[in-house]
Amino acid sequence: MSKTVYSPKPINTDDIKVPADLLELAETLSRNVHENWALERIRQGWQYGPQRDDTNKLHPCLVPYEELPEHEKVLDRNTAMETLKVILSLGYSINKQTE
Repeated sequence: MSKTVYSPKPINTDDIKVPADLLELAETLSRNVHENWALERIRQGWQYGPQRDDTNKLHPCLVPYEELPEHEKVLDRNTAMETLKVILSLGYSINKQTE
């Protein structure tokens, strides 16, 4: 079986600026990205361990978002920000409903 060379082509969001009023949403999304990732790992039998061990399903990031090292939070923030930027680049708007 031959393998095709994968060439990622994400939507270009280089010119998209996330408005300041959405930055709080971005952080909420970041936290939620981590929570979903952690929940899925736990469902797969993973547990917290001080070092990653794929054989024994141990991972140091199975902690609350607030306890993650900053470099790990950045990965979640990048996902959240890119998601917001794609939504905006496609012409959608995001508005918080007032109660």
